Amino acid sequence: MKQERTTLEVIAPTVEEAIARGLSQLGLSQDQVEVEVLDPGSRGFLGIGSRQARVKLSVKAAGEAQASVRSDVSGAGTLEEEYPTEAGMPLGQWDEQKALEVAQRVVGELLEKMKVQARLRVRIQPPQEENAQPAVWVEVQGDDLSILIGRRSETLNALQYISSLIVSREMGVWVPLIIDVQGYRARRERQLRILARRMAEQAVLTGRRQVLEPMPANERRIIHLELRDHPDVVTESIGEEPNRKVTIVPKRHSRRP
Repeated sequence: MKQERTTLEVIAPTVEEAIARGLSQLGLSQDQVEVEVLDPGSRGFLGIGSRQARVKLSVKAAGEAQASVRSDVSGAGTLEEEYPTEAGMPLGQWDEQKALEVAQRVVGELLEKMKVQARLRVRIQPPQEENAQPAVWVEVQGDDLSILIGRRSETLNALQYISSLIVSREMGVWVPLIIDVQGYRARRERQLRILARRMAEQAVLTGRRQVLEPMPANERRIIHLELRDHPDVVTESIGEEPNRKVTIVPKRHSRRP
């Protein structure tokens, strides 16, 4: 007889906070549960209104949890993905033209429900790393779209995550999707790369580890990648979501073998 999974439903102002609260209550890490967004809410996801987000966390069996573990340390294998495929969608090939059409429709409908007027441009972004998949890139253009970004990119990341789930379910396979607003992600990436190099220099000069501000997974990943081949430092992530941080450690102080 198949054992029934332990589940927990959590309500919070944002999807990220609901997940963090649920993990805290269960005493588990995110790779040990499957997360289902029952209601994205309207404060953290849409940036307007007052409806709270609601998520369901299902505890994985031991074998499933072990299989889904991803390293969040540079130089130690695969870096954590911006949005992992634990949403229950299989990996596989997908029709690029159909994915572009579905993504444009899905994001357009979500923005319409948010009463945000914007123009969309969709394209396929080639794989950025070896063995990676291409991604659907959705560029949002318009006037005064800061509401779509939010504090620490929370609104933009939530919009991207929910859009990815909807598009992937319609396609039947996981489709990596990136949403950018008026070039925000490109500007932010440049800032993070500069920050990574500057803090690495500081770590080497002082001989002390440098702890960065809390960042979402996609931004931590940029720091890891920028310093992956640095001769004098290594990077690791510490803490729990949504306050997980990158630490830059001088190699002579690292405990790595």
